[in-house]
Amino acid sequence: MKSLDTLPDYPFQRLRALLGDGMPPADRETINLAIGEPQDPPPALVAGTIADNADSWNRYPPPAGTPDLRNAIAGWLTRRFGLPGGVVDPDRHVLALAGTREGLYGINQAVLDGRPGANVLIPNPFYQVYFGGAVMAGGTPVLLDATPGTGYLPDIAGADPATLDATALAYLCTPSNPEGGVADMATLKRTIEAARRHDFVLVVDECYADIYPETPPPGALAACADLDGDLRNVVVFHSLSKRSGVPGLRSGFVAGDPAVIDRFRRLRSYGGATIPLPVQAASTALWNDEAHVEAIRAGYRERFALARDLLGDRPGFRVPGGGFYLWLDVGDGETVARRLWAEQGVRVLPGAYLARTSAAGFNPGARHVRLALVHPAPTVQEALTRVARVV
Repeated sequence: MKSLDTLPDYPFQRLRALLGDGMPPADRETINLAIGEPQDPPPALVAGTIADNADSWNRYPPPAGTPDLRNAIAGWLTRRFGLPGGVVDPDRHVLALAGTREGLYGINQAVLDGRPGANVLIPNPFYQVYFGGAVMAGGTPVLLDATPGTGYLPDIAGADPATLDATALAYLCTPSNPEGGVADMATLKRTIEAARRHDFVLVVDECYADIYPETPPPGALAACADLDGDLRNVVVFHSLSKRSGVPGLRSGFVAGDPAVIDRFRRLRSYGGATIPLPVQAASTALWNDEAHVEAIRAGYRERFALARDLLGDRPGFRVPGGGFYLWLDVGDGETVARRLWAEQGVRVLPGAYLARTSAAGFNPGARHVRLALVHPAPTVQEALTRVARVV
């Protein structure tokens, strides 16, 4: 069987099939909470910086990122995670990406090269790109359920040692998508030590790390710094899509183990997408600025306060440790998603579509729906008022 044929339909294709031709009530405007696409206006500095660098549209951009961009990234990592100076070298440890989606997908090719069939550990539920990247690189996906009992995170270090010995790469998303679980420093260190002991690459997706209610989530590079200052076996991914609310900019990075970064840089020199120079300039400005992030974070706090007021007394409600999703236990995610669309004109994503069902029939997302609180507060308030009528 061809690898591509083994991939299920993407979650949003499945959602369209679930809702079919059903029409929501004609007397109200529809609201889409299914997609994690920030709806606030982009930071003002983006358009100005791109305009100021318009004379560079006619130049090929360096695939690894300009020195200014890589320096800004290294500086942000050091400030954000309290790293000792010199832990992140912008030349050896940082690689710019045209958004983290393509990087999280393509890292499998760089790591699994020469290890066909090696295990790729994936949290369940998960960002679908992890699974697609593993399959198309010839890896064997191994799903680790992320449930309330595991803090909504995969227990990678607790996996069977034989499984870990056969593993080339493991994904950890913190704060997790869709549940908003946050790995504490002890969990990060324990997982990094397992990666080094069994010699696999730990890929830590930290794209939601700057969206949090109160306490900043810790990072894997800080855990490396605490352990021994060495970044071996670990790479982290970050994006401006969530942190700065600019998913259309398509700008992110991977940082960590220089051997992995070097191999990934070599691979991407043949087929990786590059970031146009005006966009790299805007990205540099965004990584150097915290004021716009603080404003964005305040907006999400307001929306979660609304969620607590409107849904907080219902079973299955919890405020996540990070990210901008509500992961609501509603008993049957597909049924509630259909009802919310048909009765209230609110589009949400069934949690089952973000997870895989085990051979025993268990799907850790089946009872849930995911709601992306990405609209301005008045729209979120209206949407959650409608949701409260159904859940």
